[in-house]
Amino acid sequence: MSTVALSKNWSYERTMQLFGSMWFMLLALCVAVRIGSLTEPWPSLLSSFCLAIFYVLVALMIMTRPPAKAQADGLPPRIAAFVGSYLPWMISFFGATDQASLNLLSTACVLIGMVMMLVTIRHLGRAFSLVPQARSVVQTGPYRRIKHPLYLSEEIVVLGVVLQHLSSVTVIVLILHIGVQVCRILYEEDLLRRNCPEYSRYEASRWRLIPHVW
Repeated sequence: MSTVALSKNWSYERTMQLFGSMWFMLLALCVAVRIGSLTEPWPSLLSSFCLAIFYVLVALMIMTRPPAKAQADGLPPRIAAFVGSYLPWMISFFGATDQASLNLLSTACVLIGMVMMLVTIRHLGRAFSLVPQARSVVQTGPYRRIKHPLYLSEEIVVLGVVLQHLSSVTVIVLILHIGVQVCRILYEEDLLRRNCPEYSRYEASRWRLIPHVW
């Protein structure tokens, strides 16, 4: 790869890191403002507090990720990455429910997804990205059972956000997001097959998201 191409890729990578981290910090700030008002019932405040922590963690992960070995080419993988990464979190700008049961269930989903994410990141290290990228094939921790535990944990958190802002629109966003995540998974697997020789052997003995289902 030429020096110009390397410089271009480096600039693009840094721009995406900056944009991604700022977006999630903005979401954390918006949620923090809502918490600071102290006008909502405690189940709603608890759910918002957990969500704010999640946004900060994602921002930090984006900021500290290392350069990739390779990145998916073409527009579709990047569109899927941006839609999957940013669209569902816009739900935070919708009106929140005041139902204690939904907020408590939302808190449970956010906490479960966040713990799963932290456990996954502990084994994944800094090999984390939004656009499908090839860094390394991790085979420890939750990766011993499924190939995409980070996507699974993210979807559980998104479910928690939807429960906090439950409406027909947010349910539609959840369904669309699941479809986009499936596309991201397929793009990522194709990239890893082409750039990491050990991946073909690894994927042959692992389920994607849910053991014995898919």
